[in-house]
Amino acid sequence: MKLGIGIGWRPEIAAEVEALTGIDWVEAVAENLCADHLPDSLVRLRERGVTVVPHGVSLGLGGADRPDAERLAGLAARAELLGTPLVTEHIAFVRAGGPLTASARLEAGHLLPVPRTWDALEVLCENVRIAQDSLPVPLALENIAALVSWPDEELTEGQFLAELVERTGVRLLIDVANLHTNHVNLGQYPAKALDELPVEAIAYVHVAGGIEKDGVWHDTHAHPVTSPVLDVLAELRSRVDPPGVLLERDDAFPPGAELAAELETIRATLRKAGDTRRPRTTTTAPAAPVPTATAAPAAPVATTTPPPAAPVPPGARDRTAVAQTALLSALVAGTPAPEGFDHRRLRVQSRALAAKRADVVAKVAPELPEILGDGYRAAFVTYARSHPMSGGYRRDALDFVERLLISGGLADPVAQRRLTHWWEDRSGVRPTGRATRLVRAARAVLAGK
Repeated sequence: MKLGIGIGWRPEIAAEVEALTGIDWVEAVAENLCADHLPDSLVRLRERGVTVVPHGVSLGLGGADRPDAERLAGLAARAELLGTPLVTEHIAFVRAGGPLTASARLEAGHLLPVPRTWDALEVLCENVRIAQDSLPVPLALENIAALVSWPDEELTEGQFLAELVERTGVRLLIDVANLHTNHVNLGQYPAKALDELPVEAIAYVHVAGGIEKDGVWHDTHAHPVTSPVLDVLAELRSRVDPPGVLLERDDAFPPGAELAAELETIRATLRKAGDTRRPRTTTTAPAAPVPTATAAPAAPVATTTPPPAAPVPPGARDRTAVAQTALLSALVAGTPAPEGFDHRRLRVQSRALAAKRADVVAKVAPELPEILGDGYRAAFVTYARSHPMSGGYRRDALDFVERLLISGGLADPVAQRRLTHWWEDRSGVRPTGRATRLVRAARAVLAGK
């Protein structure tokens, strides 16, 4: 199906998106939509014939666990509500721990890279098949940006994606900004990845902005699209005419005129690269054929017919679970870094995860930065370094405030009183006093002896 040029729909820029001309489709974060009704803005866009694609961020298909049935049902319900031709998710893990490792469940609050090993590939492929069987429309998966790389990887990114497509028939959502990010951060060349992956399996493309700090590229989605990212888009367009290209913006939203200018730059980049399109040369075995953008439009997006599924090798899930739990624990709980990882990059990733949590909690509970002022961010990041997120962001906000109140670290009595009232209004009970907390801790120590 030919999607055309689109933009990520976000509530903060709903009016600006509706006012843009030449927009063929939009993408909305699936978890930000109710399963039984749509925001008025999306209703109006659909009435105008604008396609809406739900983009999931929480399935964690690259994780060691099988996909959660409730999350899959929620994504399926949103697909039905939107009448979308496909849904998308990420090649990533977002949580670890739990029964497979007999340890506490840990939430990353962000997309983390899957090790490109045969074990992880087997697990991912089975998880993708489970998801495909649960969804009413085809699935496409996105490559992610990474700050760290796994040691002893057995496949390149292009090879990993090619194997995934060949084994499952899943389509690809290629984010060219993420390819650029991985070039700066990990030394992985976008052109090599594009040569190795099956570009004919691309459902659509993401384009987004970022910023470089101290030699590390941060995929912020809060800055204008840069020339190097547009160069990667041109590289992709020189190989294939993607069915759709979408501009992502998630924060620091500019005026509508700036969004329109970025969209026009994307169109110009595609036109120029299309005029110089070169024959594709593959360095890996070609994947099974997938309809390209020149195929006749169809209601559903066609997919390949994968070969019969082979069972996941014994122990693959357990080995993947142990590895992912060790990494995530080091990032969010301060445990020792697993062997072979770059410690400096782990610190960068850990700080990035804490900062993202702080940003999201500030949106979920805007009263907290208002009460704490300039001290909010530093206080939350300090909290996050030793307190992993075990539930959603609302639970995270409550836990943060409770820890802050128990610690007695607030010098401002007005802020102390306001936070206490905020916490009581949302939890229904008063935070445990410091003396009670110390008694409970002592009892726990004695019980463990």
